[in-house]
Amino acid sequence: MPRTRKPNWRNSPVIAPGFRRGVPSPAAGRKFPVEVLSGEEVRRLIKAASPRSASGIRARALIAVMYRGGLRVSEVLGLYEKDLDRDAGSIRVLRGKGSKARTIGIDSGGMGLLDRWLDHRGKLGLNGRHPIFCTLQGKRLWPSYVRALLPRLAERAGIEKRCNPHALRHSHAAELAEERLPVNLIQQQLGHANLSVTSRYLNHIMPHERVEILRKREWTL
Repeated sequence: MPRTRKPNWRNSPVIAPGFRRGVPSPAAGRKFPVEVLSGEEVRRLIKAASPRSASGIRARALIAVMYRGGLRVSEVLGLYEKDLDRDAGSIRVLRGKGSKARTIGIDSGGMGLLDRWLDHRGKLGLNGRHPIFCTLQGKRLWPSYVRALLPRLAERAGIEKRCNPHALRHSHAAELAEERLPVNLIQQQLGHANLSVTSRYLNHIMPHERVEILRKREWTL
């Protein structure tokens, strides 16, 4: 009688029903749509960071600049004190996407939180040679730190939406659109290559206007 060969599960390509070794599951690497945060949710996010600890003061300023300036995480982590103009309420982004420089505006509230962090970091012995948003020892922060920080603060603040650096940028763009700023000004603030990119961007993050118009249409059977 021939011997029945036992299957070698270690070398088998089958891991579990419906899955094969080396083949990602349908959810692997999936990108979910960015969720826009309301102004109140961002305020809760900021308040979730301690106003007394150095890292908390830094986190508050970091969130404020990304949200009120619409900056990408790589752009905000690349800022130095020389890029700020407090009197003009502006920030010079020297290394935007595509190595394009631009100047963005930021309101007094966002600049106030940034000023507090700058004052505090000066007491730590940090100066203009260090990036504005650096470790407490003056070393560069990495985007992965920010991406881990925001969900942690969001959970603490009771925010159920997905919270990441781009959500703050989207929220900034949505607010500018709701305030009826011209699309070309929004384009310049966000650093988009052209108006068509900005238009697609706004259509993606602001479907509620279209939904509201369609919701009010009436029809009868």
